[in-house]
Amino acid sequence: MLRNLIKGYPLSLTVVAVVLFLSLFKPPHTGLDTISNLDKLVHVAMYSGVSGLFWLEFLKLYRGRSGVFRRGFVPAVFFPLLLSGGLELAQAYCTTYRGGDWFDFMANAVGVGVGTVVAYLFIRPYYQK
Repeated sequence: MLRNLIKGYPLSLTVVAVVLFLSLFKPPHTGLDTISNLDKLVHVAMYSGVSGLFWLEFLKLYRGRSGVFRRGFVPAVFFPLLLSGGLELAQAYCTTYRGGDWFDFMANAVGVGVGTVVAYLFIRPYYQK
């Protein structure tokens, strides 16, 4: 099963590993801290990418099957949301240099929504052919 997961979702799992690293490492101090809400925009972009890649690989795996979009919600929506919530909790309780922020979680959820809308409008029609 793990082998099939790795074989079916190589890009998605690579991006998840990058998100794990970026979420738990101690970030360097930069001058970008002064830009208002840049952090939330980064969260939206990261989770749009995570969700979008899961949708891309899922729809590619099940190309041409009808009604498959509904089944993609587990890997492409629920998993990124669980990952996001888990990482916010890990930042709050497992690190001394990061803090869990539920507004970050909401930005992540918006990102998952954006990734899903993009997949529905642009990726799904391509793989339904």
